[in-house]
Order: sequence, then C-alpha cells, then structure tokens
Amino acid sequence: MLPAVMPTYNRLDLSFSHGKGAYLYATDGRRYLDFAAGIAVNALGHCHPHLVKALQEQAAKLWHTSNLYRVPEQEKLAQRLVDSTFADTVFFGNSGAEAMECAIKIARKYHSSKGNPEKARIIAVEGAFHGRTLTTLAAAGNKKYLDGFGPVAGGFDHVPFGNMNELRNAITPQTGAIIVEPVQGEGGVRPASLDYLRQLRAVADEYDLLLVFDEVQCGVGRTGKLFAHEWAGVAPDIMGVAKGIGGGFPMGACLASEKAAAGMTAGTHGSTFGGNQLAMAVGNAVMDVVNDPAFLAQVDKTGRELWTKLEALVARHRGVFETVRGAGLMLGLKCVVPNGDVQTALRAEGLLTVGASENVVRLLPPLTIGTVEVDEAVTMMENAAQKLVS
Repeated sequence: MLPAVMPTYNRLDLSFSHGKGAYLYATDGRRYLDFAAGIAVNALGHCHPHLVKALQEQAAKLWHTSNLYRVPEQEKLAQRLVDSTFADTVFFGNSGAEAMECAIKIARKYHSSKGNPEKARIIAVEGAFHGRTLTTLAAAGNKKYLDGFGPVAGGFDHVPFGNMNELRNAITPQTGAIIVEPVQGEGGVRPASLDYLRQLRAVADEYDLLLVFDEVQCGVGRTGKLFAHEWAGVAPDIMGVAKGIGGGFPMGACLASEKAAAGMTAGTHGSTFGGNQLAMAVGNAVMDVVNDPAFLAQVDKTGRELWTKLEALVARHRGVFETVRGAGLMLGLKCVVPNGDVQTALRAEGLLTVGASENVVRLLPPLTIGTVEVDEAVTMMENAAQKLVS
C-alpha cells in the first residue's frame, strides 16, 4: 500500500524541529552542522533574522493577488536584479525548473519572432541538470531521469561538457541556443573553466545563438560573486536562477537581455503564484544581504579557507578522498569509497552533506559560515575518514 506521501524520495529517517544559522536540530534533540543547506537553498542559513522579519511583516499585510495586477515588491526586486546583472527584464516563478523552462521558451521565441522558427534546437552538455519537468529533463539528457517518461521532448543536442570542438561541430542551421551550468552541481560539482565560458560567448555571438546559463545552484553569491559567470567577465543572454534567491522560500527567476526577450509579449508566458508578495518580500531581504561587496568578499575568503583545509584533508586520507573540486562555497569531495558511505559517516559525526554524480559528496553550507564552522566541519570529516578506514 502506498504511503500518503508519494514515495518518490529515498528519504533518511531523520527530521528536524528547528534551525538556527548553520545548524539544524533533529526531533530527537541532536544538533547537526548543515553543509547541505536544503541543497544550496538556505543561502543565509536557518531563520536569518532579516528574512524572518521581512516574511512576518509581509504575511501580516498581503500574501497573494496573482499577476493580474501590479505587484510593487516584484517590480522592486526585478529592478534590483536588472541593476546588478546583465539583464534588462525578469520573469518570476517558483522553482529552478520553472526558471529554466522559461529560459528555453525565451530562446525559442527569440528566433521565431525574428522569422526563423526552425532555429529551435538547443545545444546542451553532458552531466547537466536543469530540473525535473519533461523539457528540462530532455535538456539535461540524463538517461537515469528520463527512463519511463518517454517520448523524450525533442529539440536538444548534447555534447561533452567543456569541449568546444564538439560544440562547434554540433551547430546546425536549426541551432538557436546553448545552455550550460557555469558550475555543474548534480553532475558532480564540476566548474567550467573561465576560458570555456568566454569561448561559449564568442561562439554564440559568431552564430547568432543565445547563450543561456543555468545558475540555479551556483548563483546568488555561492561562488563569491553574485553570479558565477562574472568570474569569466562575460554575460549570458538568458539566465535561470532559484534556490538561494529565496533563502528557503520557493522562488525562481529568469533573467534576460532586452534582445533575447523581445518576443516575450503579453500572454506568451505566465505563472499564478510566481512573484507573489510573500516570495518577493523574502527575495528582497536576501538581496539586502547577498548583494553587498563585503558579504561576497567574505564568501570568497571562507570558500578559499575551506578549500585549503579540504586539500589537506584529502592528502591525509587518500584511501577515502581523491580530490577537491568546485568554487566558492559550492565544493565537492570526489571519493574513493562509495560517496553514500561517506555521507553516512559524516552524518554520524553530525555533518549533513549532499551526494552528486561521479561519486562526489557536495558541500553546500550557508554563505554566512565562518572559520568556526569550517573548522568544526573539517574535524567531523577527519573523524569520519579515520573511521571509514579503521
């Protein structure tokens, strides 16, 4: 007999009563250091006072009116994102998958509105993850997630991540866009080289293709810049954002240049809940904190500190860990032993992490952590590694 909650998750027998900062408290009273952060969602940790205050104040005034009317809080956040990025316009939804669906629609509409509807194919890369809708699954092309849900949505051509020769060879008269995560998350915490991102921009310009970046996981300060592509000094035409932008409240956004979004007129896209007053109150509160050069500099500093200590950890435990990868506070430990065993051992020490492809354990702590939490986490990893080989 099926349980009341559809069994689509392989859940741990672990639940939490409350959280504060970088810590979660289980219903059995145990405290955990949270280096999962809701899969990179709780960018400012648990119950950040500024976010709590913003949500409580908005909840006492107005929750939702739909997009039949103007939403001043939405207009404010959109303008802040426009002022801080390449974008000229923003569409708000509720998740990363919705943000990427919108990005795909914008890319196709761009060419159609220019009289080239045949330019609907999109080049995507292997190892990607863009969401769980049928179209975003097709964009990623991961057989594990597509099995049983055929026919697979068409329009995507896949090439190896980081390989410009293969990407160029895949361009046809029907190609309209390229879609890439600057740092692959689910794919194993694999950062694109900065030169690769620059070459993607150059190729897109050369062939009149739209460049789409998926920064659902790597964006909103996680790499030490507001968005990861900024490290390369290039900008996309369209970008999907979610996770950290809501700080734990369901929220997604699709950012686009005026050129890319020219065809997105009234009626071409929509969302009932997207950009409602509650989400926008939290989103603006997140931006108050994250969109600050001093805050981003601290994220970068903490990320480098954690990286250095992880490299030393790996060197001491070659029988458990192979290497460190990632950027900022989006880091991964490629494991020698099964990553599930590593996660279990870490959890026993009181550290929560996230698995990823290529036998990687993801470390996605709140961006608010400092040296104290870094040292505590590394000590837990040290203890776990020792026990795994004893």
